[in-house]
Amino acid sequence: MTTQLIASNTRGKADFGWLNANFSFSFGNYFNPNRVQFGMLRVLNDDTIAGGTGFGTHGHANMEIITIPLEGGLQHRDRIGNESVIRFGDVQVMSAGSGVEHSEMNASKEERAKTLQLWVFPDRENATPRYDQKSFDIENQINTFVNIVSPNDMNDGNALWVYQKTFFHLGIFENNTTTNYSVRIPKNGVYLFLIEGEIRINDQVLKARDAMEITDFENFEIKIITKSKILLVEVPMN
Repeated sequence: MTTQLIASNTRGKADFGWLNANFSFSFGNYFNPNRVQFGMLRVLNDDTIAGGTGFGTHGHANMEIITIPLEGGLQHRDRIGNESVIRFGDVQVMSAGSGVEHSEMNASKEERAKTLQLWVFPDRENATPRYDQKSFDIENQINTFVNIVSPNDMNDGNALWVYQKTFFHLGIFENNTTTNYSVRIPKNGVYLFLIEGEIRINDQVLKARDAMEITDFENFEIKIITKSKILLVEVPMN
């Protein structure tokens, strides 16, 4: 197994007043030639959005976009007729495909919203744009990884799906416990993002907002030091 620990304070940053963003990979004005993508994972943005603000209408194409609220609510509108508010436990996917325009605004005029947004390269281009969302009972499934996103042709109906051989898992784990993750597709890699808490993998300690790139493995063990919230993204490496 090969691992690479990425400390949270080495991420790219941007502060626009209304938006405080942390970039795991090169994005916008932040460019790091050593952090452009991890396999088919292109973007992992950790955003704090001020009340009454957000991302106005803008376009995307040929990207699978997954949004995971962590705090507050995010209001989504798009030009293909979808409008909704998502909060923690909800996950949304948007296959931008041949092109779609949408907006993402803080659902509150006063309270901040915190979200993770991830972009994954699709395994096909110019698909018909699509949108979907689903609620997951993460908080009542403690000490287990909940599958929130899976490939369109490997989906059991319990998770959202995208056009890529990727699996997203989200879990909350109590302190002093141990869990394992087994790769779903051989030769895929895992990008582990620690949302909250403190964990240990292969004698390396990760703290809140640290990440780890994990490749060349069949399974690995995670030791939970303090109560933790973990996002696992398994993606093809090429």
